[in-house]
Amino acid sequence: QVQLVESGGGLVQAGGSLRLSCAASGRTSSRYAMGWFRQAPGKEREFVAAMYWDSIYYADSVKGRFTISRDNAENTVYLQMNSLKPEDTAVYYCAADRTPLRLGITVTEYDYWGQGTQVTVSS
Repeated sequence: QVQLVESGGGLVQAGGSLRLSCAASGRTSSRYAMGWFRQAPGKEREFVAAMYWDSIYYADSVKGRFTISRDNAENTVYLQMNSLKPEDTAVYYCAADRTPLRLGITVTEYDYWGQGTQVTVSS
């Protein structure tokens, strides 16, 4: 079993930055693919970014603004969010895929999920 805990969310003005962290514990592995998703009120959970080793993929909506990274020594995945927009407001979740055949962009491909952290961007 793997536990994921997100942190770093908060309230920020448009154009500002936040850095989200996802701390993993339990039966973790550096071979897991890691992803970030978000869910705004009244909307479905959507893909944000994912990485597996040196392969990285971003949703078009965040490309050039967000950066996903990981620190294997500390079992932590990060999402650096710059130039934030009000439409980025959502609960952000990190997820782990135990058996990545590719960089997953759908929620069904991931095995473990954190509880989420709220990001609110004011205009």
